Amino acid sequence: MERVAVAGTVKMASASLISSSDECDSVINDSFVGQSNPSSATPVVADKESNCVLHGPTNPMVTPLLTDMYQFTMAYAYWKAGKHLDRAVFDLLHRKNPFGGEYTVFAGLEECLRFAAKFHFKETEINYLRTLMPARCEEGFFVYLKSLDCSDVEIYAIPEGSVVFPRIPFIRVEGPLLVVQLLETTFLNLVNYASLVATNASRYRHVAGKSKCLLEFGLRRAQGPDGGISASKYCYIGGFDGTSNVDAGRRFGIPVRGTHSHAFVSSFMSFDEIREKALPSKDGSCICDDFLGLVLHWRCRLQAVESLRGIFSETNDSELAAFISYALSFPTEFQALVDTYDVRRSGVPNFCAVALALSELGYKALGIRLDSGDLAYLSIEARKMFRVLEEEFGVPGFGNFIITASNDITEGTLDALNKQGHEIDAFGIGTHLVTCYTQPALGCVYKLVEIKDQPRMKLSEEIEKVTIPCKKQCFRLYGNEGYALVDLMSGEDEPVPQVGERILCRHPISESKRAFVVPQKVERLYKCYMPGNSDVPQETLPTLEQVRKRCQQQLAAMRPDHMRGLNPTPYKVSVTSKLYDFIHSLWLSEAPVGELQ
Repeated sequence: MERVAVAGTVKMASASLISSSDECDSVINDSFVGQSNPSSATPVVADKESNCVLHGPTNPMVTPLLTDMYQFTMAYAYWKAGKHLDRAVFDLLHRKNPFGGEYTVFAGLEECLRFAAKFHFKETEINYLRTLMPARCEEGFFVYLKSLDCSDVEIYAIPEGSVVFPRIPFIRVEGPLLVVQLLETTFLNLVNYASLVATNASRYRHVAGKSKCLLEFGLRRAQGPDGGISASKYCYIGGFDGTSNVDAGRRFGIPVRGTHSHAFVSSFMSFDEIREKALPSKDGSCICDDFLGLVLHWRCRLQAVESLRGIFSETNDSELAAFISYALSFPTEFQALVDTYDVRRSGVPNFCAVALALSELGYKALGIRLDSGDLAYLSIEARKMFRVLEEEFGVPGFGNFIITASNDITEGTLDALNKQGHEIDAFGIGTHLVTCYTQPALGCVYKLVEIKDQPRMKLSEEIEKVTIPCKKQCFRLYGNEGYALVDLMSGEDEPVPQVGERILCRHPISESKRAFVVPQKVERLYKCYMPGNSDVPQETLPTLEQVRKRCQQQLAAMRPDHMRGLNPTPYKVSVTSKLYDFIHSLWLSEAPVGELQ
Protein backbone atom coordinates (compact mmCIF):
# COMPACT_ATOMS: atom_id res chain seq x y z
CA MET A 1 0.00 0.00 0.00
CA GLU A 2 1.32 3.38 -1.01
CA ARG A 3 1.54 6.06 1.68
CA VAL A 4 0.96 9.66 0.67
CA ALA A 5 2.30 12.25 3.08
CA VAL A 6 1.68 15.51 1.22
CA ALA A 7 -1.84 16.92 1.46
CA GLY A 8 -3.58 17.42 -1.85
CA THR A 9 -1.46 14.99 -3.86
CA VAL A 10 -3.64 11.89 -3.70
CA LYS A 11 -4.89 11.01 -7.20
CA MET A 12 -7.84 8.73 -7.65
CA ALA A 13 -9.16 7.48 -10.96
CA SER A 14 -12.75 7.61 -9.78
CA ALA A 15 -13.82 10.13 -7.20
CA SER A 16 -17.51 10.64 -7.81
CA LEU A 17 -19.62 11.57 -4.81
CA ILE A 18 -23.01 10.27 -3.85
CA SER A 19 -25.91 11.53 -5.84
CA SER A 20 -29.31 11.60 -4.15
CA SER A 21 -32.25 10.64 -6.32
CA ASP A 22 -35.84 11.71 -5.99
CA GLU A 23 -36.68 8.37 -4.46
CA CYS A 24 -36.79 8.32 -0.68
CA ASP A 25 -35.30 4.83 -0.52
CA SER A 26 -31.89 6.12 -1.58
CA VAL A 27 -32.05 8.86 1.01
CA ILE A 28 -32.93 6.56 3.91
CA ASN A 29 -30.32 4.01 2.88
CA ASP A 30 -27.53 6.51 2.42
CA SER A 31 -28.19 9.53 4.59
CA PHE A 32 -27.56 8.42 8.15
CA VAL A 33 -25.39 6.09 10.15
CA GLY A 34 -27.31 3.09 11.46
CA GLN A 35 -28.64 -0.20 10.19
CA SER A 36 -31.71 -2.23 10.98
CA ASN A 37 -33.49 -5.11 9.31
CA PRO A 38 -37.26 -4.62 9.21
CA SER A 39 -37.82 -8.30 8.60
CA SER A 40 -36.17 -9.21 11.90
CA ALA A 41 -39.20 -8.15 13.94
CA THR A 42 -41.88 -10.41 12.51
CA PRO A 43 -44.75 -11.20 14.90
CA VAL A 44 -45.53 -14.87 15.36
CA VAL A 45 -49.13 -16.03 15.23
CA ALA A 46 -50.71 -18.88 13.30
CA ASP A 47 -53.93 -20.79 12.94
CA LYS A 48 -55.45 -22.85 15.73
CA GLU A 49 -53.77 -26.04 14.59
CA SER A 50 -50.33 -24.44 14.80
CA ASN A 51 -48.11 -24.60 17.85
CA CYS A 52 -47.07 -20.96 17.35
CA VAL A 53 -48.05 -18.67 20.21
CA LEU A 54 -48.44 -14.92 20.15
CA HIS A 55 -46.02 -13.29 22.58
CA GLY A 56 -47.16 -10.99 25.37
CA PRO A 57 -47.34 -7.19 25.17
CA THR A 58 -44.24 -5.26 24.12
CA ASN A 59 -44.49 -3.19 27.30
CA PRO A 60 -44.32 -5.39 30.45
CA MET A 61 -46.39 -2.76 32.27
CA VAL A 62 -49.41 -3.85 30.21
CA THR A 63 -51.08 -6.28 32.64
CA PRO A 64 -54.70 -6.90 33.70
CA LEU A 65 -54.21 -4.27 36.39
CA LEU A 66 -53.57 -1.58 33.76
CA THR A 67 -57.22 -0.62 33.88
CA ASP A 68 -59.73 1.59 35.67
CA MET A 69 -61.02 0.66 39.11
CA TYR A 70 -64.61 0.59 37.96
CA GLN A 71 -63.85 -2.37 35.74
CA PHE A 72 -63.28 -4.47 38.87
CA THR A 73 -66.30 -3.12 40.71
CA MET A 74 -68.43 -3.99 37.67
CA ALA A 75 -66.72 -7.37 37.39
CA TYR A 76 -67.65 -8.20 40.96
CA ALA A 77 -71.22 -7.03 40.43
CA TYR A 78 -71.48 -9.17 37.26
CA TRP A 79 -70.15 -12.17 39.16
CA LYS A 80 -72.40 -11.54 42.15
CA ALA A 81 -75.44 -11.32 39.86
CA GLY A 82 -74.47 -14.48 37.97
CA LYS A 83 -74.03 -12.51 34.73
CA HIS A 84 -70.28 -13.02 34.37
CA LEU A 85 -70.65 -15.78 31.76
CA ASP A 86 -73.35 -14.06 29.68
CA ARG A 87 -72.21 -13.86 26.06
CA ALA A 88 -71.53 -10.20 25.23
CA VAL A 89 -70.39 -8.23 22.20
CA PHE A 90 -68.46 -4.95 22.46
CA ASP A 91 -67.48 -2.55 19.67
CA LEU A 92 -64.33 -0.41 19.86
CA LEU A 93 -64.77 2.67 17.67
CA HIS A 94 -64.17 6.41 17.43
CA ARG A 95 -66.69 9.20 16.94
CA LYS A 96 -64.63 11.88 15.24
CA ASN A 97 -61.54 11.95 13.05
CA PRO A 98 -58.50 13.77 14.48
CA PHE A 99 -56.64 16.92 13.39
CA GLY A 100 -59.63 18.38 11.58
CA GLY A 101 -59.29 15.68 8.93
CA GLU A 102 -61.67 13.12 7.50
CA TYR A 103 -59.82 9.86 8.09
CA THR A 104 -57.97 7.89 10.78
CA VAL A 105 -55.27 5.23 10.48
CA PHE A 106 -56.08 2.25 12.71
CA ALA A 107 -53.10 1.04 14.73
CA GLY A 108 -52.47 -0.87 17.96
CA LEU A 109 -54.27 -4.10 17.05
CA GLU A 110 -51.27 -6.37 17.48
CA GLU A 111 -50.64 -5.09 21.00
CA CYS A 112 -54.30 -5.71 21.90
CA LEU A 113 -54.02 -9.29 20.64
CA ARG A 114 -50.77 -9.79 22.55
CA PHE A 115 -52.48 -8.59 25.72
CA ALA A 116 -55.55 -10.78 25.25
CA ALA A 117 -53.48 -13.84 24.34
CA LYS A 118 -51.59 -13.66 27.65
CA PHE A 119 -54.39 -12.31 29.84
CA HIS A 120 -54.26 -13.81 33.33
CA PHE A 121 -53.93 -12.62 36.92
CA LYS A 122 -50.87 -13.35 38.99
CA GLU A 123 -51.27 -14.21 42.64
CA THR A 124 -49.64 -10.92 43.64
CA GLU A 125 -52.11 -8.99 41.49
CA ILE A 126 -55.09 -10.74 43.05
CA ASN A 127 -53.69 -10.09 46.51
CA TYR A 128 -53.47 -6.38 45.66
CA LEU A 129 -57.06 -6.37 44.41
CA ARG A 130 -58.15 -7.78 47.76
CA THR A 131 -56.78 -4.63 49.40
CA LEU A 132 -58.78 -2.40 47.07
CA MET A 133 -62.14 -4.15 47.10
CA PRO A 134 -64.48 -3.88 50.09
CA ALA A 135 -63.94 -6.48 52.81
CA ARG A 136 -67.43 -7.90 52.18
CA CYS A 137 -66.44 -9.13 48.69
CA GLU A 138 -66.64 -12.89 48.62
CA GLU A 139 -63.49 -14.96 48.27
CA GLY A 140 -65.04 -16.93 45.42
CA PHE A 141 -64.70 -13.86 43.17
CA PHE A 142 -60.93 -13.78 43.63
CA VAL A 143 -60.71 -17.53 43.07
CA TYR A 144 -62.60 -16.99 39.81
CA LEU A 145 -60.24 -14.21 38.73
CA LYS A 146 -57.27 -16.49 39.30
CA SER A 147 -58.61 -18.92 36.64
CA LEU A 148 -59.69 -16.21 34.19
CA ASP A 149 -58.25 -15.99 30.66
CA CYS A 150 -59.38 -15.13 27.12
CA SER A 151 -59.60 -18.66 25.76
CA ASP A 152 -63.32 -18.18 25.03
CA VAL A 153 -62.95 -14.66 23.61
CA GLU A 154 -63.35 -13.95 19.89
CA ILE A 155 -61.76 -10.86 18.39
CA TYR A 156 -62.69 -9.57 14.94
CA ALA A 157 -61.00 -6.45 13.59
CA ILE A 158 -60.25 -4.34 10.58
CA PRO A 159 -56.61 -5.08 9.62
CA GLU A 160 -54.06 -2.84 11.31
CA GLY A 161 -52.85 -0.03 9.06
CA SER A 162 -56.30 0.42 7.50
CA VAL A 163 -57.97 3.78 6.99
CA VAL A 164 -61.05 3.90 9.22
CA PHE A 165 -63.94 6.27 9.84
CA PRO A 166 -66.26 7.29 12.69
CA ARG A 167 -68.98 4.82 13.76
CA ILE A 168 -67.27 1.89 12.04
CA PRO A 169 -65.89 -0.34 14.84
CA PHE A 170 -62.14 -1.01 14.59
CA ILE A 171 -62.48 -4.09 16.78
CA ARG A 172 -65.40 -6.35 17.76
CA VAL A 173 -64.90 -8.37 20.94
CA GLU A 174 -67.17 -11.31 21.80
CA GLY A 175 -67.05 -13.45 24.90
CA PRO A 176 -68.10 -13.89 28.53
CA LEU A 177 -69.27 -10.53 29.85
CA LEU A 178 -66.89 -10.22 32.77
CA VAL A 179 -63.66 -10.86 30.89
CA VAL A 180 -64.50 -8.81 27.79
CA GLN A 181 -65.47 -5.95 30.09
CA LEU A 182 -62.05 -6.17 31.74
CA LEU A 183 -60.39 -5.71 28.34
CA GLU A 184 -61.96 -2.29 27.78
CA THR A 185 -59.55 0.21 29.32
CA THR A 186 -56.41 -1.60 28.21
CA PHE A 187 -57.63 -1.98 24.64
CA LEU A 188 -58.54 1.70 24.50
CA ASN A 189 -55.14 2.64 25.90
CA LEU A 190 -53.36 0.51 23.30
CA VAL A 191 -55.42 1.79 20.35
CA ASN A 192 -56.03 5.47 21.10
CA TYR A 193 -52.48 6.83 20.95
CA ALA A 194 -51.31 4.30 18.37
CA SER A 195 -54.05 5.34 15.91
CA LEU A 196 -53.62 9.02 16.71
CA VAL A 197 -49.87 9.16 16.05
CA ALA A 198 -50.09 6.87 13.00
CA THR A 199 -52.69 9.25 11.57
CA ASN A 200 -50.49 12.24 12.40
CA ALA A 201 -47.54 10.60 10.64
CA SER A 202 -49.66 9.87 7.57
CA ARG A 203 -50.66 13.53 7.38
CA TYR A 204 -47.01 14.61 7.46
CA ARG A 205 -46.28 12.13 4.69
CA HIS A 206 -49.19 13.41 2.61
CA VAL A 207 -47.96 17.01 2.82
CA ALA A 208 -44.28 16.16 2.30
CA GLY A 209 -44.96 13.99 -0.74
CA LYS A 210 -43.71 10.53 -1.62
CA SER A 211 -40.20 11.56 -2.69
CA LYS A 212 -39.08 13.09 0.61
CA CYS A 213 -37.49 11.06 3.37
CA LEU A 214 -39.21 11.47 6.75
CA LEU A 215 -37.39 10.53 9.94
CA GLU A 216 -38.96 10.40 13.38
CA PHE A 217 -36.74 12.24 15.89
CA GLY A 218 -39.22 12.48 18.78
CA LEU A 219 -37.86 10.25 21.54
CA ARG A 220 -36.52 13.04 23.76
CA ARG A 221 -39.80 14.94 23.59
CA ALA A 222 -42.18 11.99 23.82
CA GLN A 223 -44.39 11.40 26.85
CA GLY A 224 -42.20 8.89 28.61
CA PRO A 225 -40.43 5.73 27.43
CA ASP A 226 -43.61 3.99 26.25
CA GLY A 227 -44.67 7.10 24.35
CA GLY A 228 -41.27 7.17 22.64
CA ILE A 229 -41.27 3.48 21.68
CA SER A 230 -44.89 3.56 20.52
CA ALA A 231 -44.35 6.74 18.50
CA SER A 232 -41.45 5.21 16.59
CA LYS A 233 -43.44 2.11 15.69
CA TYR A 234 -46.66 3.82 14.69
CA CYS A 235 -45.01 6.70 12.83
CA TYR A 236 -43.29 4.05 10.74
CA ILE A 237 -46.69 2.48 10.00
CA GLY A 238 -48.03 5.93 9.12
CA GLY A 239 -45.39 6.52 6.46
CA PHE A 240 -42.14 7.62 8.08
CA ASP A 241 -38.97 6.00 6.79
CA GLY A 242 -36.89 5.64 9.93
CA THR A 243 -36.30 6.69 13.52
CA SER A 244 -33.52 7.95 15.77
CA ASN A 245 -34.80 5.57 18.49
CA VAL A 246 -32.28 2.75 18.82
CA ASP A 247 -34.47 0.55 21.01
CA ALA A 248 -37.38 0.83 18.57
CA GLY A 249 -35.02 -0.35 15.86
CA ARG A 250 -34.05 -3.35 17.99
CA ARG A 251 -37.63 -4.25 18.89
CA PHE A 252 -39.39 -3.68 15.58
CA GLY A 253 -36.71 -3.68 12.87
CA ILE A 254 -37.31 -0.03 11.97
CA PRO A 255 -34.37 1.60 10.13
CA VAL A 256 -32.34 3.62 12.65
CA ARG A 257 -30.58 6.82 11.62
CA GLY A 258 -28.51 9.53 13.28
CA THR A 259 -25.44 11.73 12.85
CA HIS A 260 -24.23 14.19 15.48
CA SER A 261 -25.47 17.15 17.50
CA HIS A 262 -24.30 20.71 18.14
CA ALA A 263 -22.57 19.42 21.28
CA PHE A 264 -20.21 17.36 19.16
CA VAL A 265 -19.32 20.37 17.04
CA SER A 266 -18.85 22.75 19.96
CA SER A 267 -16.80 20.21 21.94
CA PHE A 268 -13.86 20.85 19.59
CA MET A 269 -11.78 23.99 20.07
CA SER A 270 -8.78 23.56 17.75
CA PHE A 271 -7.10 21.33 15.19
CA ASP A 272 -4.74 20.14 17.95
CA GLU A 273 -7.53 17.88 19.22
CA ILE A 274 -7.40 15.77 16.06
CA ARG A 275 -4.96 13.12 17.23
CA GLU A 276 -5.20 10.56 14.44
CA LYS A 277 -4.87 12.28 11.07
CA ALA A 278 -4.26 9.33 8.74
CA LEU A 279 -7.04 7.98 6.53
CA PRO A 280 -6.69 5.10 4.05
CA SER A 281 -8.26 5.55 0.64
CA LYS A 282 -11.52 3.72 0.15
CA ASP A 283 -10.00 1.08 -2.10
CA GLY A 284 -7.06 0.59 0.27
CA SER A 285 -4.46 1.42 -2.39
CA CYS A 286 -2.90 4.26 -0.39
CA ILE A 287 -3.00 6.12 2.91
CA CYS A 288 -3.25 9.87 3.38
CA ASP A 289 -1.05 10.54 6.43
CA ASP A 290 -2.37 14.07 6.90
CA PHE A 291 -6.09 14.23 6.24
CA LEU A 292 -6.23 17.53 8.14
CA GLY A 293 -3.73 19.00 5.71
CA LEU A 294 -5.73 17.67 2.77
CA VAL A 295 -8.90 19.33 4.08
CA LEU A 296 -7.11 22.65 4.66
CA HIS A 297 -5.75 22.46 1.14
CA TRP A 298 -9.28 22.11 -0.19
CA ARG A 299 -10.54 24.95 1.99
CA CYS A 300 -7.93 27.21 0.41
CA ARG A 301 -9.09 26.16 -3.02
CA LEU A 302 -12.69 26.93 -2.05
CA GLN A 303 -11.70 30.41 -0.92
CA ALA A 304 -10.18 31.01 -4.35
CA VAL A 305 -13.37 30.19 -6.26
CA GLU A 306 -14.44 33.45 -7.89
CA SER A 307 -18.19 32.85 -7.71
CA LEU A 308 -17.96 32.21 -3.96
CA ARG A 309 -16.13 35.42 -3.12
CA GLY A 310 -18.08 37.49 -0.65
CA ILE A 311 -19.91 34.48 0.80
CA PHE A 312 -17.09 33.45 3.13
CA SER A 313 -13.46 34.18 3.73
CA GLU A 314 -12.40 32.30 6.86
CA THR A 315 -14.52 29.55 8.38
CA ASN A 316 -14.72 28.49 12.03
CA ASP A 317 -11.69 26.29 12.71
CA SER A 318 -13.21 24.48 15.70
CA GLU A 319 -16.22 23.51 13.58
CA LEU A 320 -13.91 22.28 10.84
CA ALA A 321 -11.95 20.28 13.42
CA ALA A 322 -15.19 18.59 14.49
CA PHE A 323 -16.15 17.79 10.90
CA ILE A 324 -12.69 16.35 10.19
CA SER A 325 -12.83 14.21 13.32
CA TYR A 326 -16.27 12.90 12.40
CA ALA A 327 -15.18 12.16 8.84
CA LEU A 328 -12.17 10.24 10.11
CA SER A 329 -14.55 8.13 12.21
CA PHE A 330 -17.21 7.72 9.49
CA PRO A 331 -15.60 8.36 6.09
CA THR A 332 -18.36 6.45 4.25
CA GLU A 333 -21.24 8.10 6.15
CA PHE A 334 -20.07 11.68 6.56
CA GLN A 335 -22.96 14.04 7.12
CA ALA A 336 -22.53 17.33 8.96
CA LEU A 337 -24.77 19.53 11.08
CA VAL A 338 -23.85 22.91 9.62
CA ASP A 339 -25.71 25.53 11.67
CA THR A 340 -23.67 25.63 14.91
CA TYR A 341 -22.03 28.94 13.95
CA ASP A 342 -23.04 30.23 10.52
CA VAL A 343 -24.52 28.04 7.78
CA ARG A 344 -23.38 29.98 4.67
CA ARG A 345 -20.14 31.46 5.94
CA SER A 346 -18.81 28.49 7.87
CA GLY A 347 -20.91 25.32 8.07
CA VAL A 348 -21.46 24.60 4.38
CA PRO A 349 -17.94 25.67 3.27
CA ASN A 350 -16.37 23.52 6.00
CA PHE A 351 -18.52 20.58 4.94
CA CYS A 352 -17.50 21.09 1.31
CA ALA A 353 -13.80 21.14 2.21
CA VAL A 354 -14.10 17.82 4.04
CA ALA A 355 -16.30 16.32 1.31
CA LEU A 356 -13.79 17.24 -1.41
CA ALA A 357 -10.95 15.75 0.62
CA LEU A 358 -12.94 12.56 1.10
CA SER A 359 -13.69 12.52 -2.62
CA GLU A 360 -10.00 12.64 -3.40
CA LEU A 361 -9.62 9.45 -1.36
CA GLY A 362 -12.54 7.78 -3.11
CA TYR A 363 -15.21 8.28 -0.46
CA LYS A 364 -18.69 9.69 -0.97
CA ALA A 365 -19.91 12.21 1.58
CA LEU A 366 -23.65 12.11 2.25
CA GLY A 367 -24.82 15.65 2.92
CA ILE A 368 -25.75 18.22 5.54
CA ARG A 369 -28.39 18.85 8.18
CA LEU A 370 -30.00 22.22 8.89
CA ASP A 371 -31.49 22.68 12.34
CA SER A 372 -32.29 26.40 12.50
CA GLY A 373 -32.89 29.51 10.44
CA ASP A 374 -34.78 29.98 7.20
CA LEU A 375 -34.78 26.37 6.02
CA ALA A 376 -36.06 27.08 2.51
CA TYR A 377 -33.53 29.87 1.85
CA LEU A 378 -30.59 28.04 3.42
CA SER A 379 -31.31 24.83 1.55
CA ILE A 380 -31.45 26.71 -1.76
CA GLU A 381 -28.20 28.54 -1.01
CA ALA A 382 -26.46 25.33 0.02
CA ARG A 383 -27.60 23.60 -3.16
CA LYS A 384 -26.30 26.51 -5.25
CA MET A 385 -22.90 26.22 -3.57
CA PHE A 386 -22.78 22.46 -4.15
CA ARG A 387 -23.56 22.91 -7.84
CA VAL A 388 -20.99 25.68 -8.26
CA LEU A 389 -18.32 23.43 -6.80
CA GLU A 390 -19.40 20.44 -8.89
CA GLU A 391 -18.82 22.52 -12.00
CA GLU A 392 -15.67 24.22 -10.67
CA PHE A 393 -13.86 21.03 -9.66
CA GLY A 394 -15.52 18.54 -11.98
CA VAL A 395 -16.73 16.24 -9.21
CA PRO A 396 -19.82 14.35 -10.44
CA GLY A 397 -22.73 14.30 -8.02
CA PHE A 398 -21.43 17.05 -5.76
CA GLY A 399 -24.48 19.18 -6.52
CA ASN A 400 -26.85 16.44 -5.36
CA PHE A 401 -25.85 16.08 -1.72
CA ILE A 402 -28.70 15.16 0.60
CA ILE A 403 -29.99 18.15 2.55
CA THR A 404 -31.85 17.25 5.73
CA ALA A 405 -33.83 19.72 7.83
CA SER A 406 -35.09 19.56 11.40
CA ASN A 407 -36.07 22.28 13.96
CA ASP A 408 -39.61 21.82 15.37
CA ILE A 409 -41.13 21.04 11.98
CA THR A 410 -44.91 20.89 11.82
CA GLU A 411 -47.39 19.88 9.16
CA GLY A 412 -47.83 23.58 8.48
CA THR A 413 -44.06 24.03 8.13
CA LEU A 414 -43.95 21.39 5.40
CA ASP A 415 -46.84 23.02 3.58
CA ALA A 416 -45.18 26.46 3.79
CA LEU A 417 -41.86 25.08 2.52
CA ASN A 418 -43.63 23.50 -0.44
CA LYS A 419 -45.23 26.82 -1.32
CA GLN A 420 -41.94 28.76 -0.93
CA GLY A 421 -39.82 26.26 -2.82
CA HIS A 422 -36.85 24.52 -1.22
CA GLU A 423 -34.04 22.02 -1.83
CA ILE A 424 -34.59 19.76 1.20
CA ASP A 425 -34.47 16.00 0.62
CA ALA A 426 -35.21 14.71 4.12
CA PHE A 427 -36.90 15.93 7.28
CA GLY A 428 -36.19 14.99 10.89
CA ILE A 429 -39.44 15.59 12.79
CA GLY A 430 -39.94 15.21 16.52
CA THR A 431 -41.97 17.20 19.02
CA HIS A 432 -45.11 18.07 17.07
CA LEU A 433 -45.24 14.61 15.52
CA VAL A 434 -44.94 12.33 18.56
CA THR A 435 -46.86 14.53 21.00
CA CYS A 436 -49.68 15.06 18.48
CA TYR A 437 -49.46 18.67 19.53
CA THR A 438 -52.61 19.87 17.74
CA GLN A 439 -54.80 17.09 19.22
CA PRO A 440 -53.61 15.17 22.27
CA ALA A 441 -56.20 12.34 22.22
CA LEU A 442 -58.33 10.43 19.74
CA GLY A 443 -61.31 9.55 21.92
CA CYS A 444 -62.05 5.92 21.07
CA VAL A 445 -64.87 4.25 22.99
CA TYR A 446 -65.77 0.64 23.85
CA LYS A 447 -69.52 0.03 23.83
CA LEU A 448 -71.76 -2.95 24.57
CA VAL A 449 -73.90 -3.69 21.51
CA GLU A 450 -75.28 -7.14 22.27
CA ILE A 451 -75.74 -9.47 25.25
CA LYS A 452 -77.23 -12.96 25.28
CA ASP A 453 -78.10 -12.45 21.59
CA GLN A 454 -80.13 -9.36 22.44
CA PRO A 455 -79.11 -6.03 20.86
CA ARG A 456 -78.22 -3.15 23.17
CA MET A 457 -78.14 0.52 22.29
CA LYS A 458 -76.82 3.58 24.09
CA LEU A 459 -79.02 6.64 23.58
CA SER A 460 -77.87 10.21 24.05
CA GLU A 461 -79.01 13.77 23.49
CA GLU A 462 -75.74 14.10 21.57
CA ILE A 463 -76.45 12.29 18.31
CA GLU A 464 -72.82 11.34 17.67
CA LYS A 465 -72.84 9.36 20.95
CA VAL A 466 -75.75 7.12 19.93
CA THR A 467 -74.37 3.63 19.35
CA ILE A 468 -75.33 1.26 16.54
CA PRO A 469 -76.63 -1.95 18.15
CA CYS A 470 -76.03 -5.64 17.50
CA LYS A 471 -73.25 -7.69 15.96
CA LYS A 472 -72.50 -6.21 12.52
CA GLN A 473 -70.68 -6.86 9.28
CA CYS A 474 -68.75 -4.02 7.66
CA PHE A 475 -67.87 -3.58 4.00
CA ARG A 476 -66.05 -0.97 1.92
CA LEU A 477 -67.59 -0.26 -1.47
CA TYR A 478 -65.40 1.02 -4.31
CA GLY A 479 -66.42 2.97 -7.40
CA ASN A 480 -65.45 3.04 -11.07
CA GLU A 481 -62.21 4.99 -10.52
CA GLY A 482 -60.94 2.58 -7.87
CA TYR A 483 -61.57 4.96 -4.97
CA ALA A 484 -63.48 3.98 -1.85
CA LEU A 485 -67.02 5.43 -1.95
CA VAL A 486 -68.67 4.38 1.28
CA ASP A 487 -68.35 2.05 4.27
CA LEU A 488 -71.51 0.00 4.79
CA MET A 489 -72.65 -1.72 7.99
CA SER A 490 -75.20 -4.52 7.92
CA GLY A 491 -76.63 -7.03 10.33
CA GLU A 492 -74.70 -10.25 10.72
CA ASP A 493 -77.45 -12.28 9.06
CA GLU A 494 -77.77 -10.02 5.99
CA PRO A 495 -76.35 -11.09 2.61
CA VAL A 496 -72.94 -9.82 1.55
CA PRO A 497 -73.12 -6.89 -0.92
CA GLN A 498 -72.25 -7.94 -4.45
CA VAL A 499 -70.29 -6.20 -7.20
CA GLY A 500 -72.71 -4.57 -9.66
CA GLU A 501 -75.62 -4.75 -7.21
CA ARG A 502 -77.62 -1.54 -6.71
CA ILE A 503 -77.46 -0.97 -2.94
CA LEU A 504 -79.34 1.65 -0.94
CA CYS A 505 -76.91 3.11 1.62
CA ARG A 506 -78.51 5.08 4.44
CA HIS A 507 -77.08 7.44 7.03
CA PRO A 508 -77.37 5.68 10.43
CA ILE A 509 -79.36 8.55 11.98
CA SER A 510 -80.58 11.06 9.38
CA GLU A 511 -83.60 9.87 7.45
CA SER A 512 -83.04 12.11 4.42
CA LYS A 513 -79.39 11.18 3.81
CA ARG A 514 -79.32 8.20 1.50
CA ALA A 515 -77.85 7.17 -1.83
CA PHE A 516 -77.75 4.21 -4.19
CA VAL A 517 -74.31 2.70 -4.83
CA VAL A 518 -73.35 0.19 -7.51
CA PRO A 519 -69.94 -1.04 -6.27
CA GLN A 520 -67.22 -2.17 -8.65
CA LYS A 521 -65.39 -3.80 -5.75
CA VAL A 522 -66.54 -4.95 -2.31
CA GLU A 523 -64.06 -5.39 0.54
CA ARG A 524 -65.07 -7.24 3.69
CA LEU A 525 -63.43 -5.28 6.50
CA TYR A 526 -63.46 -7.70 9.44
CA LYS A 527 -61.06 -10.59 9.89
CA CYS A 528 -60.90 -13.02 12.81
CA TYR A 529 -57.68 -12.61 14.78
CA MET A 530 -58.73 -14.60 17.86
CA PRO A 531 -61.34 -17.33 17.27
CA GLY A 532 -61.82 -18.40 20.90
CA ASN A 533 -63.74 -21.67 20.95
CA SER A 534 -65.39 -21.06 17.57
CA ASP A 535 -64.50 -22.81 14.32
CA VAL A 536 -63.76 -19.54 12.49
CA PRO A 537 -60.33 -19.64 10.77
CA GLN A 538 -57.75 -17.42 12.45
CA GLU A 539 -56.05 -14.69 10.45
CA THR A 540 -52.26 -14.64 10.57
CA LEU A 541 -50.86 -11.38 11.86
CA PRO A 542 -48.93 -9.40 9.25
CA THR A 543 -45.38 -8.16 9.74
CA LEU A 544 -44.73 -4.51 10.49
CA GLU A 545 -43.65 -3.99 6.88
CA GLN A 546 -46.92 -5.47 5.65
CA VAL A 547 -48.93 -3.23 7.97
CA ARG A 548 -46.99 -0.20 6.72
CA LYS A 549 -47.59 -1.21 3.10
CA ARG A 550 -51.30 -1.68 3.77
CA CYS A 551 -51.48 1.82 5.21
CA GLN A 552 -49.91 3.25 2.04
CA GLN A 553 -52.28 1.27 -0.18
CA GLN A 554 -55.32 2.30 1.84
CA LEU A 555 -54.42 5.98 1.73
CA ALA A 556 -53.86 5.74 -2.02
CA ALA A 557 -57.35 4.28 -2.43
CA MET A 558 -59.00 7.35 -0.90
CA ARG A 559 -60.29 10.19 -3.04
CA PRO A 560 -57.97 13.25 -2.89
CA ASP A 561 -60.74 15.49 -1.56
CA HIS A 562 -61.08 13.24 1.50
CA MET A 563 -57.34 13.62 2.16
CA ARG A 564 -56.77 17.35 1.72
CA GLY A 565 -55.77 19.36 4.75
CA LEU A 566 -58.21 22.25 4.29
CA ASN A 567 -61.95 21.53 4.32
CA PRO A 568 -61.75 17.84 3.36
CA THR A 569 -64.89 16.15 2.08
CA PRO A 570 -66.48 13.90 4.74
CA TYR A 571 -66.36 10.20 3.89
CA LYS A 572 -69.73 8.43 3.91
CA VAL A 573 -70.48 5.82 6.56
CA SER A 574 -73.81 4.09 5.99
CA VAL A 575 -76.04 1.23 7.04
CA THR A 576 -78.32 -1.01 5.02
CA SER A 577 -82.04 -0.28 4.92
CA LYS A 578 -82.71 -3.30 7.12
CA LEU A 579 -80.21 -2.20 9.77
CA TYR A 580 -81.51 1.38 9.58
CA ASP A 581 -85.07 0.23 10.28
CA PHE A 582 -83.86 -1.98 13.13
CA ILE A 583 -81.84 0.87 14.74
CA HIS A 584 -84.78 3.25 14.73
CA SER A 585 -87.25 0.64 15.89
CA LEU A 586 -85.03 -0.22 18.85
CA TRP A 587 -84.45 3.47 19.50
CA LEU A 588 -88.18 4.13 19.80
CA SER A 589 -88.68 1.10 22.02
CA GLU A 590 -85.88 2.05 24.41
CA ALA A 591 -86.39 5.81 24.62
CA PRO A 592 -88.78 6.90 27.38
CA VAL A 593 -91.88 8.78 26.28
CA GLY A 594 -92.30 12.16 27.87
CA GLU A 595 -95.56 13.50 29.25
CA LEU A 596 -96.76 17.09 29.08
CA GLN A 597 -99.01 18.47 31.78
